[in-house]
Amino acid sequence: MHLGASDWCWLIAAIALVWIAEGLNTAVEFVCDALHPERHPLIRNAKDIGAAAVLLAALAAAAIGAIVFWPHISGGIIHQG
Repeated sequence: MHLGASDWCWLIAAIALVWIAEGLNTAVEFVCDALHPERHPLIRNAKDIGAAAVLLAALAAAAIGAIVFWPHISGGIIHQG
């Protein structure tokens, strides 16, 4: 698709954002499990918020991907039609 350097920077940042969010979420889950192995509402809430942060990062990455790739995809469709 012949992406420019700025497009690659945005894609790498989006991928890194998701990996960082997932890593932090996993760390929070490990710490919570170590500190309070049995079920607890506050631990459940902390894990839910961590998972929501990963979801938001993934949605942001999807939006960045759509912004970067849409001109290439739509241009290819228009030129083929």
